[in-house]
Amino acid sequence: MQAPRTVAFFLVLIVTCSPEATWSTTVQPMVHPLILHEHELAGEEPVRQKRAAAVGGPVQEEYTVDIEISFENISFLESVKTHLNSLSFPIQGNSTDPATDIVSIAVTTVCTPAGNDLLCSCEKGYVWPRERCLHSLTCQEHDGALSGRSCSCLKGLPPQGPFCQLPDAYITLKIKVRLNIGFQEDLKNSSSALYRSYKTDLERAFREGYKTLPGFRSVTVTQFTKGSIVVDYEVQLRSSPQPGSIHKAHEQVTQNLNQTYRMDYNSFQGTPSNETKFTVTPEVIFEGDSVILECESEITSSNASWYRGEKRFEVQNGGRFSVHTSVLNNMSLVSRLTIYNFTKQDAGEYRCKLTLDIFEYGDSKKLDVTPIRILAKEERKVVCDSNPISLNCCSENIANWSKIEWKQEGKIRILGIPETDLESSCSTYTLKADGTQCPSGSSGTTVTYTCEFVSPYGARGSKNIAVTFISVGDNSSYKGEVPEFLRHVMEVSTVQSTTGNSLETSKAQEQQANLTITPDPISVSEGQSFSITCLSDVSNFDEVYWNTSAGIKIHPRFYTMRRYQDGAESVLTVKTSTREWNGTYHCIFRYKNSYSVATKDVTVHPLPLESDIMMDPLEASGLCTSPHQFKCCVEEERGEDYSVTFQIDSSSFPAEKEVNGKQACYKYSLPPNFLPRCPKNINVFCRFTNAANTSVRSPSMKLTLVRGENITCRDPVIGIGEPGKVIQKLCQFSSVSRRPGQIIGGIVTYKCVGSQWKEEKRGCISAPINGLLQLAKALIKSPSQDQKLPTYLRDLSVSAGKEEQDIRSSPGSLGAIISILDLLSTVPTQVNSEMMRDVLATINVILDKSTLNSWEKLLQQQSNQSSQFLYSVERFTKALQLGDNTPPFLFHPNVQMKSMVIKHGHPQIYQQKFVFADSDLWGDVAIDECQLGNLQPDSSIVTVAFPTLKAILGKDAQKKISSNSLVMTTTVSRGIIKPFRISMTFKNNHRPGGKPQCVFWNFSLDNYTGGWDSSGCTMEDDGRDNRDRVFCKCNHLTSFSILMSPDSPDPGSLLKVLLDIISYIGLGFSIFSLAACIVVEAMVWKSVTKNRTSYMRHICIANIALCLLIADIWFIVASAIHDGHYPLNETACVAATFFIHFFYLSVFFWMLTLGLMLFYRLIFILHDASKSTQKAIAFSLGYGCPLIISSITVGVTQPQEVYMRKNACWLNWEDTRALLAFAIPALIIVVVNVSITVVVITKILRPSIGDKPGKQEKSSLFQISKSIGVLTPLLGLTWGFGLATVIQGSSAVFHIIFTLLNAFQGLFILLFGCLWDQKVQEALLHKFSLSRWSSQHSKSTSLGSSTPVFSMSSPISRRFNNLFGKTGTYNVSTPETTSSSVENSSSAYSLLN
Repeated sequence: MQAPRTVAFFLVLIVTCSPEATWSTTVQPMVHPLILHEHELAGEEPVRQKRAAAVGGPVQEEYTVDIEISFENISFLESVKTHLNSLSFPIQGNSTDPATDIVSIAVTTVCTPAGNDLLCSCEKGYVWPRERCLHSLTCQEHDGALSGRSCSCLKGLPPQGPFCQLPDAYITLKIKVRLNIGFQEDLKNSSSALYRSYKTDLERAFREGYKTLPGFRSVTVTQFTKGSIVVDYEVQLRSSPQPGSIHKAHEQVTQNLNQTYRMDYNSFQGTPSNETKFTVTPEVIFEGDSVILECESEITSSNASWYRGEKRFEVQNGGRFSVHTSVLNNMSLVSRLTIYNFTKQDAGEYRCKLTLDIFEYGDSKKLDVTPIRILAKEERKVVCDSNPISLNCCSENIANWSKIEWKQEGKIRILGIPETDLESSCSTYTLKADGTQCPSGSSGTTVTYTCEFVSPYGARGSKNIAVTFISVGDNSSYKGEVPEFLRHVMEVSTVQSTTGNSLETSKAQEQQANLTITPDPISVSEGQSFSITCLSDVSNFDEVYWNTSAGIKIHPRFYTMRRYQDGAESVLTVKTSTREWNGTYHCIFRYKNSYSVATKDVTVHPLPLESDIMMDPLEASGLCTSPHQFKCCVEEERGEDYSVTFQIDSSSFPAEKEVNGKQACYKYSLPPNFLPRCPKNINVFCRFTNAANTSVRSPSMKLTLVRGENITCRDPVIGIGEPGKVIQKLCQFSSVSRRPGQIIGGIVTYKCVGSQWKEEKRGCISAPINGLLQLAKALIKSPSQDQKLPTYLRDLSVSAGKEEQDIRSSPGSLGAIISILDLLSTVPTQVNSEMMRDVLATINVILDKSTLNSWEKLLQQQSNQSSQFLYSVERFTKALQLGDNTPPFLFHPNVQMKSMVIKHGHPQIYQQKFVFADSDLWGDVAIDECQLGNLQPDSSIVTVAFPTLKAILGKDAQKKISSNSLVMTTTVSRGIIKPFRISMTFKNNHRPGGKPQCVFWNFSLDNYTGGWDSSGCTMEDDGRDNRDRVFCKCNHLTSFSILMSPDSPDPGSLLKVLLDIISYIGLGFSIFSLAACIVVEAMVWKSVTKNRTSYMRHICIANIALCLLIADIWFIVASAIHDGHYPLNETACVAATFFIHFFYLSVFFWMLTLGLMLFYRLIFILHDASKSTQKAIAFSLGYGCPLIISSITVGVTQPQEVYMRKNACWLNWEDTRALLAFAIPALIIVVVNVSITVVVITKILRPSIGDKPGKQEKSSLFQISKSIGVLTPLLGLTWGFGLATVIQGSSAVFHIIFTLLNAFQGLFILLFGCLWDQKVQEALLHKFSLSRWSSQHSKSTSLGSSTPVFSMSSPISRRFNNLFGKTGTYNVSTPETTSSSVENSSSAYSLLN
């Protein structure tokens, strides 16, 4: 039997039953889960209980049961509904439970799949409970419910219910009916027997008739009035009745009522108690607006009609009138009349009429038209002298204008800069015309400028301003003839020069430039680069600039200027051309009031950029036997005509075009079994070719063709996949919900888990923010980017406020905002106060506490986003230009900014305080007069404080605990002299026991992802109570905060001072001892190197001493270079780090050489190598290996400037772990030498023949102690204590021991490597002619020349043994009589001493 497929649909039934004992049902096998809800039916009195009381039987209880049914074929749903509608109720119980009746069965909830979602909708008359709507995801495109009300569709079925229910709100219908019998006065008295009798009989008949209506609750007779007898009653329903159902109910009422009441069927009249809500948008109507009239009622099944004018002409759907009626959430009916382009003739009364059977209701309103009145000076004269002139226009109407546009029409085109204040309904257009825009031939030309006010609903009102432009020199003689100013040569490379009549007397002194411009035509496609070279034969000029034919100046970042002895050159370079670069460009050389102009036409053909091509799928798996569709989409603004082909391997196929709004998609369907081999991975590209025959290729779409044996996940949108398969799709082509026509950005990641695609990561960008991101990418390539920036920043702040909810929940939208700020901060222009206000308004939204969850998800995907954001803020503040009208501070809940301008004369102290009461944080910053005096006049100092940014920025590389404190960024607009001292105070909210540390955000740490760094910052005592504050001083500017560092000692602590004292004293002793060791070795060299073993041992000792001495000297050099108050000298610091690394490694490798030689002489007794071979091996190992390791380390890390630490001349750890190049070899050598020590001790403890076991056992501890005491310092085992110091939280004891032993390493080498050698002692005694000591020493060693120092006859051993109370003789080895034996024996002696 074939396994059942995955369940695709769900159906929930509500069954009402009335048992006397127990309940059962024949449909039990089809019940999925079963949920019982015991409650009484709503109403004044439970009907079932009342019947039971009347017959005197047992009390009956009623139950409602929710039954969930799962099935695969959706056609089965209609079959179930049809079958249930055909049932007659009540249904009697079965043979096992005859006392149970099923009163009703109704379908309440239906769930259907939609992509990855399961949409669960309520049937007619049912809604999801309000609590479910508040705590669950609703189907936005299916639900029109208002906030706080019930909804009709949820994403997903609640696992424990409840399911769709009858709504709690009721509709009350007020109805009247006439009884054709005489009226009696007792019917006015509600307590009379006649009144109660009539009321009981009528309500029973009404109930029997109206209970057929869906959602029926109750019926109540309210009064009787004269007119025969008029009965007023109210019917309560949970939902609106269907058309015709009330007439059927009335038929049932007349049939169930006793005929003696003589009810008139034709006398039913009804008026709903629910009022009709009538709204008009907008409230103030201008001519040209689109006006929306909306009529809303809870009677959802009504028929809606609209009437106009006193004669009530019915409004038909068509032309400028549109009528649309819909039901919102099964709860209210909304009829909407839209009147497009509203005119004066459309004014008048409008009425909506809703009818349902016997009910008719509605409302009306009168609409008026308000004219748009605009005030402006209609005529202006403007002199083309580059002085700004403002055109002003304001509206008399107080309205919420959406925008104010400026247009112009005339023979010449001179653009201005608009500034609009929508709140005051005014706009200013600033013109700044120069001589190149209105030459002599155009002087006196009139251009009409139009300011047009646009309402949010489409109305437009405009005012024309006639502007007459006058060339320079013509202002005083405007009424006469206009003199000729320019010489024109009608060619593409025309040279134009303009000179005013007023300057004719100085023409001899002014040099006219002849310009030569790039002669070849320039025709490029979007995304390509081009350049225009403009050459001048005159080098004397005041200014060179480029502008467009419309007078828009090109930003200087796009062109360069070079001056030669006999001329000059300016080159306009555009690396990525866009459509905005299409047009004519002027190269202008100005000398005083004389202009030399060369023009060049540039044609830019439309072509999508590679990054703008949206592809589907990005990657997918597919069956070899199935077709596969590929799609590439681009935004087309003006219907560009591209030739698009799809490339698969070496084949090319034409694409089919499909246009949806502004988006054009090109599709190709790969036929089944197209490729002969399967499985196979193929790459698919789409290629766009424009009219200029330039093409661009999309990134590859990856398709994996499989046979399908292991496919478990199937989805019509996502595709197929095997378990564990991970694919990415553009959000635009995924199952992510969006409105039709919107283009959303970002990527969503799916993973096949079991048999379902699960959404693993969503980085989608909402449509408004995605649109702003695309505009930002285009803006930084625009020739007029600096002029567009203010408007864009304003739009960004408005959109960020509107999309705040999406930013809180979507890391993709948050990341897009950060990318936008990063792009905009690179625009090289000055930022004014209005622009900064908009920037801070945007920052306030994305730094709200509610966005921290989105920040956390974003930083998991892109760890450098927080650092990138902070860097953008610093760029904005550095570009801020403060003026006299600039507010000194800007406040928001999540960001504050304060600033000051440095004026001429004696500077004031810069001191700002920031308080964030909601976050319980404060801080202040201060810069003294001395520092401010070094700044240039008119420099701006800006400080921005953030209360929540600390929780977003990453922790430092040492894993210090991030304290809850402010982040304060201070910048200066112009260059500063370093060091630049700044003082700050932070409120200290850290936990007890932690030690605060002043830090700044170093953008170059962690491979330029940023991190906290303490370089140049110190914590000091400001003389106040420091329990709740931290006072910091730094010698540079950037973003500052405080960290808590519980492990590292405080710079001023006793432990730090102790470690420094030990290090410096030990370093002094080491240098002196090592120098003494080298001197001693030189003095006794001939006496102690008479055999190979002794020779090699002293070679090792001498080189160890020499390397350690040089390393200590370089350590002193590094200490002199490093000063905590000034930046490091980088070159000297690199050299010091390299040599310290090299010579410390050499110490270890010479120690390794010594250990290996000891191992060789004791273990391989019969093998003997020549002296030259041993020396070659020793020097290769001692210097060659360290040189290779240290050279590779500096070569790999220094090009990226991550070789050294930021605050010391030593190997980097935070960024590259370069310190491992020292630690790993050192630790390996320590392990090897420990192993050698164990082997040597084993050989030492080998007992001599004839010794008693007890004596040998007693001497074991002494031999082991002496061996470790000699070998450990000599072979560098004390460096093993360094392992404990790198562990976070390690005890201070390990730091002290490690510092002590290593600082005195030179002293150890002098004592145990040099002076403890018997031959050295003898040579020194002989050198200084101490015969008494020498003869005594000779007697003590006369037992044999090979007696080792560990023999009890040795004077040094005798002294140690006397201390331990030991006597007797213990030999390391038994001397042999052969020459090799003697040499081997003496080798062991020499090495051990």
